[in-house]
Amino acid sequence: MPIKIPDQLPAFQTLVAEGVSVMTDSAAIRQDIRPLQIGLLNLMPNKIKTEVQMARLVGASPLQVDLSLVRIGGHKSKNTSEDHLLSFYNTWDEIKHRKFDGFIITGAPVEMLDYEDVTYWDEMKAILDWTETNVHSTLNICWGAMAAIYHFHKVPKYILPEKAFGVYQHRNLNPSSPYLLGFSDDFAVPVSRWTEVLQKDIDPSSGLEALMTSPDAGLCLVAEKKGNRLYMFNHVEYDSTSLADEYFRDQSAGIPIKMPANYFTHNDPTQPPLNRWRSHAHLLFGNWINQVYQTTEFDLSQVGIRAKVLEEA
Repeated sequence: MPIKIPDQLPAFQTLVAEGVSVMTDSAAIRQDIRPLQIGLLNLMPNKIKTEVQMARLVGASPLQVDLSLVRIGGHKSKNTSEDHLLSFYNTWDEIKHRKFDGFIITGAPVEMLDYEDVTYWDEMKAILDWTETNVHSTLNICWGAMAAIYHFHKVPKYILPEKAFGVYQHRNLNPSSPYLLGFSDDFAVPVSRWTEVLQKDIDPSSGLEALMTSPDAGLCLVAEKKGNRLYMFNHVEYDSTSLADEYFRDQSAGIPIKMPANYFTHNDPTQPPLNRWRSHAHLLFGNWINQVYQTTEFDLSQVGIRAKVLEEA
């Protein structure tokens, strides 16, 4: 089934050109099926690029998905026009009455700050608490994952001596996990961050399970069964050129940056990089959406209620 997004969203034509199935509102109404309600809290500066990356992966599912774009209400974007935000986004305050089958929280360029120093940290904490009652499953990415695992489990982040930047081999720690169905024993994942979460701080007794790790880049993916949460600390959703864009941007700005590791063909930045993570990105998102579909409530209004009853029993 296709993903349903607004016809005028810039991502629409990009996804159509890539062969991703997208659906208009009128076509969706004709199908006698409840689409999965997926929210995307987009904290990235280039919101349009992130919309394409996420919709591409969510839209590859065989299920019908209704994607809602969400933004922080108390933060003004410097890189996305107000017209775009007003046309396609709701603030969290405007949608907090709703229930969602799945909710994605992206990274944000604030990882060097203490969480409490982030200007929208109070709203972020409120959103994370809200997901416990209004969202069946969350997929937290990069800084969003670090913020969520800190908020729920007080797992700290550590500043790296230099930026982890490149495409690194990762190991599959649990091939039987429903989130890793079809995954190879090792696979490539793009990494771009100044901080890390350490595997030694992941306490299995708290319901956390490390699923992916790299000998060079550290912890990558953690699952939490109780809260139906995934914490992805890297950028499996990245485009082929995302790391190159970051590299050349910083070079042009005079910011010291090393060439991304294991990325450019023959380590030559004049050569186009090869995408070695695309298939596993689709697998991860597809497995997550399938788990959401298999376990969510048929009646969307019941999301969060059964889990609360079981917890209080």
